[in-house]
Amino acid sequence: MTPEGAMTIGRQALEITFMVSAPLLISALITGLVVSIFQAATQINEMTLSFIPKLMVMFLVMVLAGPWMISVMTDYMQRLFTSIPSLAVG
Repeated sequence: MTPEGAMTIGRQALEITFMVSAPLLISALITGLVVSIFQAATQINEMTLSFIPKLMVMFLVMVLAGPWMISVMTDYMQRLFTSIPSLAVG
C-alpha cells in the first residue's frame, strides 16, 4: 500500500464519519439553541429541560435518518473490502 492510498482511505473514512454524524449533531445543536433561548426568555434554569428535548430529537433523527446512515456506512465498507486485493498488490 502506498502512502497516497492510505491517505485516500483515511480521507474517505473521515468524510463518511462527518456525513453520517452531521444529522445528529446539527439536530442537537438546533434543539439546544431553541431550548436555551426558551430558558433565557423564561429564566428557567433546569438541566433536564435541556437534556430531554435533545434526547428526544436525536432519537427521532436517528429513526428517520438511520436507514440512510447505515446504507452510507455499508456502501463504504463494501467498497473498502472489495479494494483490499488491489491495495495489497499495489
